[in-house]
Amino acid sequence: MPNLPTTTSKLTKPISTAYSLPPPPLHPAAITNQILKSDNPQSLTQTLHTLSGWTPNLVQTILKRLWNHGPKALQFFNLLDNHPSYCHSAAAFDHAIDIAARLRDYKTIWALVCRMRSRKLGPTPKTFAIIAERYVSAGKADKAVKVFLSMHEHGCQQDLNSFNAFLDVLCKSKRAEMAYRLFKIFRGRFRADVISYNIIANGFCLKKQIPRALEVMKEMVERGLEPTLTTYNTLLKGYFRAGQVTEGWVFFLEMKKRNIDIDAVTYTTVVHGFGVAGEVEKARKVFDEMIGAGVLPSVATYNALIQVLCKKDCVENAVLMFEDMLRKGYVPNATTYNVLIRGLCHAGKMDMAIEYMDKMKDDCDPTIQTYNVVIRYYCDDGEIEKALVVFEKMSGGTCLPNLDTYNILISAMFVRKKSDDLLIAGKLLTEMVDRGFLPRKFTFNRVLNGLMLTGNQGFAQEILRLQSKCGRLPRHFRL
Repeated sequence: MPNLPTTTSKLTKPISTAYSLPPPPLHPAAITNQILKSDNPQSLTQTLHTLSGWTPNLVQTILKRLWNHGPKALQFFNLLDNHPSYCHSAAAFDHAIDIAARLRDYKTIWALVCRMRSRKLGPTPKTFAIIAERYVSAGKADKAVKVFLSMHEHGCQQDLNSFNAFLDVLCKSKRAEMAYRLFKIFRGRFRADVISYNIIANGFCLKKQIPRALEVMKEMVERGLEPTLTTYNTLLKGYFRAGQVTEGWVFFLEMKKRNIDIDAVTYTTVVHGFGVAGEVEKARKVFDEMIGAGVLPSVATYNALIQVLCKKDCVENAVLMFEDMLRKGYVPNATTYNVLIRGLCHAGKMDMAIEYMDKMKDDCDPTIQTYNVVIRYYCDDGEIEKALVVFEKMSGGTCLPNLDTYNILISAMFVRKKSDDLLIAGKLLTEMVDRGFLPRKFTFNRVLNGLMLTGNQGFAQEILRLQSKCGRLPRHFRL
């Protein structure tokens, strides 16, 4: 009699295949930590390629977490590029290009642009806006202009939207005159619209040149274009930014007189403008008037008033306003928490600031600004150990330290003039270079001299070699 399969053997196999569970979702924080800790590219490649379930959103999240460790971010992007079942999206390429541009690694920027084009993912106008912005921030505005003019050579035709985006980059970097010259040259070719004029007007307002902004507005009307609410809000903000509070208030009243459909942005501008000028009661009155006029305050309006109360009134009233915001069903964002935490720190209420930093995690993740404010105030108070504890929390991969974080801590290490503190300063300097940041020559020299004066000649030699590698070597130096 032949051997028949048992009931168990016949049933268990189909059950295991039919009801196999999907792989658990990949956790961004765990992957980020693994990338940060890995010093073996081959092993990391195998790990990344073994994982399945990669999505564009997941990759974007990890790149954002690695933003302040440029070399690791680019390593992750490149290692994942050859994954058997995942392909990078255009957004991931844009993010990688932005990181390379921040590192001023121009060779990598254009290599990524070529890869985008070969895969028919771009480059897009957004890609060139990113590149142009980074060139401008590096002091290479003329190069940024050439980038815009050469877009078509990379398969991306210039149009009105890309022209406006480029003008916006120049204006927000305080280069309104250059933007206006280009605007006059190309406005006919691209048929400049209201958005174009608003961008130029905003550029002059950012430089507190209100008469020039008004000239742009007048020119726009003469060319048959109707000003929009954005136009009026831009000019209103310009007045208050320039400290022309009376003129700003008159302009606001004129907007109401002309029956312009005033929105939350308009009221927020006036609330913030009065508050910054120290006229807290007027700011509160406008806030109350806003509600009476049927315009609901936005989170940004509450943020403006909380900031004003922190700076010009008292932090206790800012806390009450924050609680009122919660009672009315608003969800605070990172800016809300940051202005309140800064206010608490400034008032010496560090324990309360830490409590709000913990509460913050219920609504949003603490940002680099959150950590830097707390670290700075701990350092100012001489609480170096507490500052370092907060710094250590950043190494978890949720929010990595940036250039400001390192500069704050390195400066604090010189206050007590302890040998151990200066060793920490040297380690921080080494770490920031490893992460793609370029310290100032002053920072290198300060750490170098501090190590030598405290008898740490061996470490000083390492810093000197690092300084030479970064091109920050002093002209005359004897070790």
